[in-house]
Amino acid sequence: MGRASFAYDFPHRNLLSAGSLNPLDVQMLFERAGEHFERNREPNKKLDALKGLTQINLFFEPSTRTLASFELAGKRLGADVVNFSAGNASTKKGESLADTAETLAAMNPDLLVVRHQSAGAAAFFADVTGISTINAGDGAHEHPSQALLDVFTLSRHWGEIGGRRIAIVGDIAHSRVARSNVSLMNLLNAEVRLCGPATLLPPDADRWGATVFHDLDAALEDCDAVMTLRLQRERMSGGLIPSEREYAALYGLTHKRLEAAKPDCLVMHPGPMNRGVEIHPALADDPDRSVILEQVESGVAIRMAILEMVASRAPNMRYEDDR
Repeated sequence: MGRASFAYDFPHRNLLSAGSLNPLDVQMLFERAGEHFERNREPNKKLDALKGLTQINLFFEPSTRTLASFELAGKRLGADVVNFSAGNASTKKGESLADTAETLAAMNPDLLVVRHQSAGAAAFFADVTGISTINAGDGAHEHPSQALLDVFTLSRHWGEIGGRRIAIVGDIAHSRVARSNVSLMNLLNAEVRLCGPATLLPPDADRWGATVFHDLDAALEDCDAVMTLRLQRERMSGGLIPSEREYAALYGLTHKRLEAAKPDCLVMHPGPMNRGVEIHPALADDPDRSVILEQVESGVAIRMAILEMVASRAPNMRYEDDR
């Protein structure tokens, strides 16, 4: 199937934030991702939807699953995929981000996938290069493809997430995943709860469109799903928790703590996991509760749909900047 036969007129030439999407965008992305999800379980996974296009994955931060997921997604759609990692980036040798962006633009790629430690970096690349850009995580700001794969995973279980109660627990302050998920879940009319110690909640968390809790048992009451987050020590400037042992006692997710939630409550984690800290290993591996590996599988499918949709606006297309 080629791009010409892709019917939906996706209105965005970039994907920089979950909040930029509308419900119809999400519906179309999920429908397409559903097709890719099933195809990815078949022996022949290859399509030619992006044949002839070049996708550059530009990762200034270490990444395993997100980079591999975008690389696999691009290759399964037939794109020529090139990875630039932080260790090889010219910025490590003193080159400015603007020079890096202009140098890459001169190579005439069609799609950029950007991960950077600074909020706004993906938008910067989109502005400087004019190339269709997907934000693969910028600082503590946004991670829209992760939010889409998380909600897509839930939608595969429930159909609709509207009216569902979902708790996001842990290091909210440093989490781009939490911010993007709240935006997307609000868009689809889910009830979102944020839970963590005061030191790991941003000052404006009560204005995100979620209810804030500091008590995990109260936050989990009658929840349909709970997503626990990794402690991002690399982003912490000081001792924001007394110890990992105490944090695990107060905010670690276990089967016992989950008794406050609904009996069929789904357990999520965007990874990588600190087993025994934010989640007990037995719960992480519980096939009746945990959908963590399903999130990973969904990631390839949803990123295929994102690449395909964004690419439909990318090469040789006339458009108005809709950012």
